Amino acid sequence: MRKTFPLEVPGRKSPRVIDSIKSDARKYIKRERRKELPEGVDFLDFDCRVGTTGENAVIVHVSEISAAIETASKEEGSSVYVEILAKPGYRTRRVVETAPEEEVEGVPDEEETFNEGEAYDEEDSPDN
Repeated sequence: MRKTFPLEVPGRKSPRVIDSIKSDARKYIKRERRKELPEGVDFLDFDCRVGTTGENAVIVHVSEISAAIETASKEEGSSVYVEILAKPGYRTRRVVETAPEEEVEGVPDEEETFNEGEAYDEEDSPDN
């Protein structure tokens, strides 16, 4: 969806016009997400741009579209440009880095633990 919305509509107050712009953007995103995904695609991602004109539109995240429309409407200009393009999204596996095990004082290593029935030396006795 690439569309320039006028901010001044005869017979409508400005806040209601801004609300209808936000509503149109949300409806478009919901409509695109309802469509069946092509094979091999994990989800639909969106490239979004919002500004007073197409030339000065700024890239925004999907979750920030409403705030960006609000900001663009407060700038000088008689219109708001909204561009939302759906693209295939693919999930990638996260690489989990494991931290090296650190020794904690007072906790014996596996080699230092005693089996049941073994005799303790006087210095290793838990009663000390």
